[in-house]
Amino acid sequence: MASLKREVDNLQALERITAELRARIEDTKNGVGLEEEDEELTKLLLENSKLKHRLAILENAIDVEKSGGSGKASASIGKSFTPAVIPPHINTMVSVSDHFLDLFTNAIAKAYPQLAGTLAIISPVNANAAKFGDYQCNSAMSLAKTLKASGINKSPRDIAQEILKQCEPSPLVEKAEVAGAGFINVFLKKSYAIDALTNILKSGVKAPEVKKQRALVDFSSPNIAKEMHVGHLRSTIIGESISRLLEFMGHDVLRVNHVGDWGTQFGMLIAHLEDRFPNFLKESPPIGDLQAFYKESKKRFDEDEEFKKRAYSRVVQLQSGEANSTKAWNLICDVSRREFQKIYDRLDISLTEKGESFYQSRMIEVVKLLESKNLLEFDEGRKIMWPTADKSGIPLTVVKSDGGYTYDTSDMAAIRYRIEEEKRDWLIYVVDSGQHTHLKNIYLAAERCGILNPEKHRAEHVQFGVVLGEDGKKFKTRSGESVKLSDLLDEGLKRSLDKLIEKERDKVLTPQELKAAQESVAYGCIKYADLSHNRTNEYVFSFDKMLEDRGNTAVYLLYAFTRICSISRNSGEDFSDLAKVLESTKIELEHEKEWKLAKTLLKFPDMLVKISKDLLLHILCEYCYEVSTVFSEFYDNCYCIEKNKEGQIVKVNRSRILLCEATAAVLRKCFHILGLKPVAKI
Repeated sequence: MASLKREVDNLQALERITAELRARIEDTKNGVGLEEEDEELTKLLLENSKLKHRLAILENAIDVEKSGGSGKASASIGKSFTPAVIPPHINTMVSVSDHFLDLFTNAIAKAYPQLAGTLAIISPVNANAAKFGDYQCNSAMSLAKTLKASGINKSPRDIAQEILKQCEPSPLVEKAEVAGAGFINVFLKKSYAIDALTNILKSGVKAPEVKKQRALVDFSSPNIAKEMHVGHLRSTIIGESISRLLEFMGHDVLRVNHVGDWGTQFGMLIAHLEDRFPNFLKESPPIGDLQAFYKESKKRFDEDEEFKKRAYSRVVQLQSGEANSTKAWNLICDVSRREFQKIYDRLDISLTEKGESFYQSRMIEVVKLLESKNLLEFDEGRKIMWPTADKSGIPLTVVKSDGGYTYDTSDMAAIRYRIEEEKRDWLIYVVDSGQHTHLKNIYLAAERCGILNPEKHRAEHVQFGVVLGEDGKKFKTRSGESVKLSDLLDEGLKRSLDKLIEKERDKVLTPQELKAAQESVAYGCIKYADLSHNRTNEYVFSFDKMLEDRGNTAVYLLYAFTRICSISRNSGEDFSDLAKVLESTKIELEHEKEWKLAKTLLKFPDMLVKISKDLLLHILCEYCYEVSTVFSEFYDNCYCIEKNKEGQIVKVNRSRILLCEATAAVLRKCFHILGLKPVAKI
């Protein structure tokens, strides 16, 4: 109930903002007089209609909820339902599934007013079953059960026929027909596909219209004074791709690196720094291997009582802001930052650091807030907080018995800062599955104390499984230590170069081209191997598998992309200015393989909408592979360039080359979201 009210409030606020838009819609008299090329207004029409449609559905759901779920609110459902506006012309790629959802939800409301607000069930048809259409509306079966419960007996097929009669004309639909027990098969209109693909070539690949949010993505988060290892790989890669996806969708995104830069371990590091580099206040200490430096200090801390006492005193000094200890701490952090940045530069990762130390003063304030609300309890000297009022689950330790703070405290301070000061309404924590209980408790506690309002804020834990070695165990070195990320990337470069030389690419590429291809393959295959697996599962890290040039791998996709891009270059004609080419050549979709490829490209907005809901990026990887394989079918069956026996070009099918360019544009955008860097030659 609360979540429904929250979304209604958000949508009502947006309705007020779109008052001017509604005036424009009224002026156009349902689209009469709209210019076909008025792309911006078409987008606004779509977005506003979806907004009104969703608002009505949610208000209806609240009515039903208030009536105890008895269905007695059906009269008000029919009365308050606002149908979505179906624009008369669409010339850009839109979410086809969302469009058909609006179309058939409207039709259901017209056919059966007592069921107005019931969402249509839309599903794409397998591309190999094109005779059954491209999409299906499968609502009739469930509606037959609902109607029967209210005393109306109708067959699903009759219901489907009635729904189809009430369907408005759509610029996306060539024809729709009832089949079988009551399925409505929908066939896409080629003219829409041609317009949408032409728009891509003229204006680039655009994101579908969605409600814009202020998102924060917390990812990577290594510990200062320790090297990044394979355990940081998934959070870093997944977090970067989610950030890119949301930015492309138009959201305001903050990318945050919550580094571990505070705690008792810094006392021993500062004390060890004083001994190793006594002149550190005047000269920057040449710490070459920070990991070794950390191990040395830890060894002394465990074995030398005097050193341990001094380490504790340095922690106290650091926390009180003493100048020398603060200087030493900053020096250690800077060494780590430089090492982290080397990894981020190699993987093309962009982050803003806000580590645990940033929240020190805010921890004091969050403790005061919890005390003012009487949410803290004493437990064996500690101050704890139960995440829920019924005191179930695991309590947070907010203040330790010695008066110090914990990860629970800093995480509560962080979520408060992010919501109240950064004004974020969508929080995404990209953290391993082992932290699920902890983050769940943080979200619940933040809600209980009034920081997080589920009616206004979306807080998600994007969890992921561990990386396994080829032996099926946690990925480690032979000596049992975590694999350093820098070593892993170096090995990737070596393996990718070996693969390229095996393919004799070193004989046809310049040294610069070979280096670019080596890095593209190495870093691309590491990222793609991670993202192509469902992130909630573990996956086996295997260079041999990820460097294969067949199947759903980065190598296959990068090769396929390079081949697609080379077609226009090899045509002997100039395709550098596509807008100019389109003045004399139009895309034609006469061959069945041309049409199949076009329909596959039109799925792109649907993919983005789906992924933005569950943040599962393997869906985009599967889509990339589908595009590539469908393109291969097209290329094998449809000549783009025809040559005679002497190898001379005798015919160039410009329409098909434009289709190649549209394919390349969609794949290029997918690659950007996934963090892959294609190269001109490979």
